[in-house]
This record gives sequence, structure tokens and C-alpha cells, in this order.
Amino acid sequence: MRAPFFRSALAATVGIAASLSVSCALAASSDPTKPNILVVVADDMGYSDLGSFGGEIETPNLDSLAASGVQLTNFQAMPACSPTRAALLTGADPHQVGLGNMAEETAPNQEGKKGYEGYLNDRAVTIASLLRDSGYDTYLAGKWHLGSTEQTTPNQRGFEHSFSMLSGGASHFPDMKPAYAPTPEARAPYAEDGKILKTLPAQFTYSSQYYADRMIDYIAADKDSGRPFFGMMAFTAPHWPLQAPDEAVAKYRGRYDAGYDALLEARLSKQKALGLVPAGAEPAARSPKGRPWNSLTDEERKREARAMEIYAAMVDQMDVNTGRVFDYLRKNGLYDNTVVIFISDNGAEGHDLDDTWPGDKFPKIRKVIDETNDFSFERMGKPGSYTFLGPNWARVSSPTFSLFKGFPTEGGTRTAGIIRIPGIESHGKKLDKLVSVKDFAPTLLELAGVKRPGVQYHGREVAPMTGTSIIPLLKGQNVAERTEAGELFGKRFVRKGDWKLVHMPKPWGNGEWQLFNLHTDLAEAHDLSAKEPARVAELKKTWDQYAQQNQVVLPDQVSGY
Repeated sequence: MRAPFFRSALAATVGIAASLSVSCALAASSDPTKPNILVVVADDMGYSDLGSFGGEIETPNLDSLAASGVQLTNFQAMPACSPTRAALLTGADPHQVGLGNMAEETAPNQEGKKGYEGYLNDRAVTIASLLRDSGYDTYLAGKWHLGSTEQTTPNQRGFEHSFSMLSGGASHFPDMKPAYAPTPEARAPYAEDGKILKTLPAQFTYSSQYYADRMIDYIAADKDSGRPFFGMMAFTAPHWPLQAPDEAVAKYRGRYDAGYDALLEARLSKQKALGLVPAGAEPAARSPKGRPWNSLTDEERKREARAMEIYAAMVDQMDVNTGRVFDYLRKNGLYDNTVVIFISDNGAEGHDLDDTWPGDKFPKIRKVIDETNDFSFERMGKPGSYTFLGPNWARVSSPTFSLFKGFPTEGGTRTAGIIRIPGIESHGKKLDKLVSVKDFAPTLLELAGVKRPGVQYHGREVAPMTGTSIIPLLKGQNVAERTEAGELFGKRFVRKGDWKLVHMPKPWGNGEWQLFNLHTDLAEAHDLSAKEPARVAELKKTWDQYAQQNQVVLPDQVSGY
């Protein structure tokens, strides 16, 4: 059985803002054992959906994790799925490792360009590879979205065992219906241990259930090996199409009949009470497609409430199945020695079927979706149905953050983050310093005692890790003010401390650079660019440097995202 460990990476006393209590001294030790690592990723879940982050959805297992770990209240993902996963696994900017854009959204002028391969390219080296090389067993169960062929599966990127859904989205039931495809005959690509599957196993009844089953199976098979494990459990919940088991949906029946405007007020009030946002934080503006609840017809309200019931059930079931993995680890003496990270890969999904994709892709896909799914109220959430969360409930998922998935605003990138490190008794402390998804790779390597790769890995040039270990933050040390920049779908940002410069086309922005101070304006509602021209110029220069260093190719055709 994998033994407990004491890490020399942390000092004998650890604190967050001088207030973190320590359950045991994490002193330097010659003990060669290493921690187990479990990374849990939600798909398109908003900042306020967990109970511990202000939501009403029942998430006791993740709330317990937050209570025993550290809530990362200023955690920043990328604006969408695959770029976040690339950054998470490599610690590098997505433009460096093949995900400068999502494969499905690649614009004509980006095709064939370095950094826009749509899968992890040859410059990528994952922490799975590095941990495997240092003696870890490595597993992945769930969404991959970093390559859809047998040459680009998780097993080619350091995961010894994997069951993976390779594309961006699919039915959550075993019918293998893709979330989007140009032909009705297409099937969502799944792979097991690097081999594409023609059918799903009989035990696959619902996505979250089966991903947890496989993670437990993988850990159980090697639990007596004496080697530590690195497991990534990447749920496809609550990504569209919104679907959940009937009994899970029934649990939330009627809970959302008061509508999204009332729920936004309730969640924002709870977030303030929990200290997640400032007492004076204002609600985010409605998106251009948003509508007041009292403007809807009775039929529209009924469908909107049902969509949220299904979404809540999906988050609920993700928590239930995460709890099953936690329970397995506890029963087998593994949990106390396991670093656990939980994140969502981006903000909630606020788009709908009327938002378009580049070129001629979307009309064909939309036609297939319309002709092969049941859109009736009675079938919502069931196999063969197709439901989006939409912009109104997505606003509820991040009450004081602007917009949602696909945007570089806080609603697209600031998501729930939790980290639990064995030996630290944090009692639900909150870390409000900026933490990037790129930071987890170097942090985990430090905890495992594994060196970062240099410029070469197995004879090939690799992209540098630009993330930074968050261990100093967890130790309560002062760190230098941080500057971050990024781009996706032509929408771009620069962040320096509390200052944030954002560029988005109309109707989402004004087509120019806009400046916000997040210390006083989390909702990014008050543009200060006219009052701070020197700061705008400084941050624009930072953007130009970032774009040059990462060979950013702005798309000549902007998608609905």
C-alpha cells in the first residue's frame, strides 16, 4: 500500500496570510515516498455552483474538500475547454503546445500554423509523462479533448491507463451521440488505453458514474504496488447537452421555479456572506441575449426552470461520483496521502444553438442537431434530448462576473478552485491571490520532488513552463505582482495585479481595449481606459510582447464564442 509522505518542498511551518494552521510539521525528511495526486476537472461549471462557493446545489463531497483544503477564490482557467486542459497538463501557454485555438473553432488563417494544431503538439510534455518517468502510476478517466486519433490519445502523453472521451462533448448516456457533428452517422470518439472504441462498455450508464468507476478500477489494480499514483478524473458534466438520470433530476424538481433573477440575488448574497466576493460587489450585467425572468412567457419559464433542474442534477451527480472515489481512497488508507485538486475548466456555458461557428461548419452541424434530437419538454434531460443552459442561468453561475465561457472576462475564466495538500489543516481558508491553471503543473512537480523539464525532453525541444508553483503562496510568502496575458477566439486580455485590459468585438465589448480595476469592479462594468491612458499603453505593450512570444495568430473569422 502506498505509504504516507513528508515533503521537503514545504517548510516546517506553513501558513496562508499568516493564518493557516498546520496539523503536523512538514519538515524535511529523507523519506523517499511521494504523494498520490488526484486532479478532478468539471466541464463548464460556474464559480457559484458548489455549495461552498455560494450555490444551493447539494455538493457535500466537494464542500468537504473545500473545508479541509484551500479555496482558490481568484483561480483563473482559460476561456474554454481544450486550452485549459493543455495548460493544466503542461504548465505552458496553450499557443505554445498546439491549442492556440480549439480544433473545432480553427479559423482559415490559423490552419497549418505552429501552435494551432488542435492537439498537443511535439513541443508539449505533460506532467503525466514526467511523473510516470519518476515512478508514478498514471491514469486518466473522462474528457481528453487534446487529440482525437490513436496517435494523440492520453496514452501517447504519459497516461499508462486511460478511458477517454476524445472530443469536446457528447451525450452523457451510452448512445455515443456527439454533441456536434456534420453527419447523423457520426459517433463520439472514445478510447481505452489508446485504442478507439466502436461501442461503450455495458457498465457505462451515465458519464460521471463510469468515469469514477474507471478511476477506482485503475487505482485498485495498482494499490499494493508501492508506487504513488497520478490520476486525472475529467468529468464531462455539466457540459451540454444537459442530461442526467431521472432520479437525480427529480431531486431538484420545482427548486428553480422562482427564476434566475431571484437565484442570482440569493447566490450573490451568500457569496458575500462567505467572503468570496466583497460586500459591495455588484451583479454582472446581463449578456446581450439575456432577458428578465418577468419578461418570459409561462412556457419559456417552464423550459428554463427544467434546464436548470437538469444542470443542478449534473453537478450533483459529479459530486456524488467524486465522493465515491474519495470513499475508496479513505477505505484503502490512501486519502490522507493524496494531494487533491478540483477545478472547472472554464465558466458556465452561456451560448445557445443560435450562436454560430466559423465558415460553413455550423449550418451542417445545426441541421444534424435539429434532425436527430428530441427537443420536447417531456424529453429534456433524457437520452436523445438536447438542452443548453443558456445566458440567463450562466449569469447566475457567476453572479458578479461578466459573461461566461468563451470570453476572457471573469465570468469566462474565474472558476471554482480547491487544493488539499496532506499535512495541512487549513479549515477552509481562502487564497485570494491570482492562481493560473498553468501553475498546477509546476506545483505538483515540486510536491512530487520532480524537476521541471529543460528545453529538451527525450531529444525534442519543448515549450517552457510559464506557470509558477503556488507553494510560496500557500506558505504565506509575499510574491511579486503578477502579469498574465492571453487570447482565444480573437478575444484577448492582459492582467497586472488588479488591473485588467480586455479587447472584445461588439456586442460583447466595444471593439477597442477596455480597462477595468477588479479590486473595485469585479463585474468589469466601469471602463477606465479614458481616465488611465498611460496604463492602457503599458498593458497594450505587454500584450504585444505576449503575442510575439507566443506567435499568436488572431482569427480572420470570429466565431459565436
